[in-house]
Amino acid sequence: MDTNTVKKLPVKPVNMKKRVGYWATFIITALLIIWSFTGMPMKLSPNFYKLIGSIFSGLFHPEWKYVYNGTGEDLITQLWQTLCIAFLGTFISAIISIPFAFWAANTKHKKWFVSRSGHFILTAIRSFPEIVLALMFVKAVGPGAAAGVLALGFHSVGMLAKLFSEAIENLGDGANEAITAVGGSKFNIAMFATMPNLMPALISNTLYRFDVSVRSASILGLVGAGGIGTPLMFALNTRDWNRVGIILLGIIVMVVIIDWISGWIRKKLV
Repeated sequence: MDTNTVKKLPVKPVNMKKRVGYWATFIITALLIIWSFTGMPMKLSPNFYKLIGSIFSGLFHPEWKYVYNGTGEDLITQLWQTLCIAFLGTFISAIISIPFAFWAANTKHKKWFVSRSGHFILTAIRSFPEIVLALMFVKAVGPGAAAGVLALGFHSVGMLAKLFSEAIENLGDGANEAITAVGGSKFNIAMFATMPNLMPALISNTLYRFDVSVRSASILGLVGAGGIGTPLMFALNTRDWNRVGIILLGIIVMVVIIDWISGWIRKKLV
């Protein structure tokens, strides 16, 4: 084919208004970031560099004998307690979240104000940070794993119910209509059409939330809600950086393993 006969595509005109908007947004954002740093105190303590050196020395020379010593307060025991807190808080809340999800789901057979009220309740539950809930439950039931389970469970209801409600809204009507066509009741529709189709999404979202809860459970111990956060807090207060190093290493290993297992299961469900 002769190259002279090929028609040249028209050059797309430059949208100067959009380009100016992008650059203005970038410049304003950069100026706001620079301005935010101006209010930060930058005065360093006299022992700053010595303290930083001690921290890194402890992190790279962890206290290996703390991994397991048979006292019930070693690293493996505390990590196991953290994992149990995350498991109970997540999977109990997953069961409680199912009726909330049906309440908040915006389906065509429901009045708009019913789903809006469900969304409002779930948003109100999610508005409480986990660390604040842990402090409240520590005052209510005392320090320990029970406060961590209650804090994670309460917060997870708001998160899981929102994810579940979105999964319900994305379901097709084919299976429900088939059950209705043969004379099935609403209970039959829920048990034999909705729940079987919804189960992969429920399990996948629960596993994802469990992955997040493992990280959260590691922090809640800092306020006395059980788990690995409690010995981490004591080690930080006493500046025992060798123990801080082995605790952080244990948390990293636990989170990586849980993330790999939950990701593998979610891939099998999709």
